[in-house]
Amino acid sequence: MTIPRLVEAFYARIWTAGDLEAASELLTEDFLFRGSLGTETRGREAFKSYARSIRASLSDYRCEILDCVGEQDRAFAQMRFSGVHTGVFRGFQPTHKHVHWLGAALFRFKGGAIAELWVLGDLYGLDALLKKNEAT
Repeated sequence: MTIPRLVEAFYARIWTAGDLEAASELLTEDFLFRGSLGTETRGREAFKSYARSIRASLSDYRCEILDCVGEQDRAFAQMRFSGVHTGVFRGFQPTHKHVHWLGAALFRFKGGAIAELWVLGDLYGLDALLKKNEAT
């Protein structure tokens, strides 16, 4: 599996390491984002605000690329998202337990940066896990 450099850097630097300033290097100014949780943003600053909110709810947040294919100006990745539920998340009070969900991400590149990212996530499985964690 050869992961495009931009995809790898996006998840490693912005999401896993929390380096939101890397957005200016990796994302176009008008970056269009639709996240695995359903949120849509346009522009780097709106995206960074969304990323901060996720990282505030899930400490030790991680994005693992399970598989990835790239061709021309696009890439598609199978993902695993995870973290420790330490803040209100999807309406659930913190449980301080580990949560994870799977997703699929479609990237579009323009001018050496990520112009668009559309991610689908297994919200049914995530909510079931959050409910289970809440009950125990």
